Amino acid sequence: MTLFDGITSRVIETPRLNVNILEREGDSPATPPERTVVLVHGNVSSSLFWQEIMQDLPGDLRVIAIDLRGFGGTENVPVDATRGVRDFSDDVFATLETLEIPTAHFVGWSMGGGVVMQYALDHPALSLTLQSPVSPYGFGGTRRDGSRLTDDDAGTGGGGANPDFVQRLTDRDTTDEAQTSPRSVFRSGYVAADHAAEHEDVWVESMLSTSTASGNYPGDATASEHWPGFAPGTSGVLNTMVPKYFNVSGIVDLEPKPPILWVHGTADAIVSDASFFDLNNLGALGVIPGWPGADVAPPQEMVSQTRDVLGAYAARGGEVTELAMEGVGHSPHLERPAEFRHALLELIGYIGHAQNPAPPTEAIILKASD
Repeated sequence: MTLFDGITSRVIETPRLNVNILEREGDSPATPPERTVVLVHGNVSSSLFWQEIMQDLPGDLRVIAIDLRGFGGTENVPVDATRGVRDFSDDVFATLETLEIPTAHFVGWSMGGGVVMQYALDHPALSLTLQSPVSPYGFGGTRRDGSRLTDDDAGTGGGGANPDFVQRLTDRDTTDEAQTSPRSVFRSGYVAADHAAEHEDVWVESMLSTSTASGNYPGDATASEHWPGFAPGTSGVLNTMVPKYFNVSGIVDLEPKPPILWVHGTADAIVSDASFFDLNNLGALGVIPGWPGADVAPPQEMVSQTRDVLGAYAARGGEVTELAMEGVGHSPHLERPAEFRHALLELIGYIGHAQNPAPPTEAIILKASD
């Protein structure tokens, strides 16, 4: 069974598209926004990944996990990448508007972190929890300060997806016979190498819910005169996060500024200053031939970029807490659920409850001096 005990699924008809959500049995629609938590998954995943945390959060909260378009049980409507991740964030807004939820606490994982940052730029948010988020400057193709390496963002977007991985998603491959199978990618990319996932079959099923139809994952590509020879197109998931379409660093100017919790693992293979999913880093490692060097195509310093932007957010009066989990991969909520839950509950003001034990890992509060 892909749905855990106490978790239910239903489809919400919005003016934009039909959106699948997960909820908990017994959660009240009358719960006020300050006790409502909205969970937004990342790329090649779905709301199924949130179920353990949904089960573990206190019963007087209302918790909702949303499937983004082209993932899970939500419609496979094409993604207009020229809008960045706004198709996704607008879908989230339409869903909450249909549910008559004016605002909430938002939790975004990986690409979902970018979605909730975009959401906060466009709509009120009570707080943001960013778990292993995409850099505020997008995925690939930028220097530390966010400036673009080429005028066409060469080496980023839909052309960077492994064709065999995409085919195995399409074929719903559940084996671990190849490094490019979804199960193998989960083990090598989604979690740290020493993490044994109890519900791995469910997480793989979630990955396999990704639509590989035209306009969904991964997206189109165009030829480029720059290394490695391709640039992003205008549609599809990976193209939503290329730097010419995606930049949410404007959160530093938000007023009012919702408090932010940034949770990430030090062993993250996907979002890192040396990401194994960044083609420039793979070029530097010799995995992709012809790399033109660090002056032309430096690896993206993703974590440092996030720290810079959130540091500026704090310097301008925002409240930011960084929780870096040693030895944890791309999925802290799966790998260290108790610590993740504690940090989230502390952020939303749920302190002093029996369900909220002190975590073993200390968080760092980013201030102007940082």
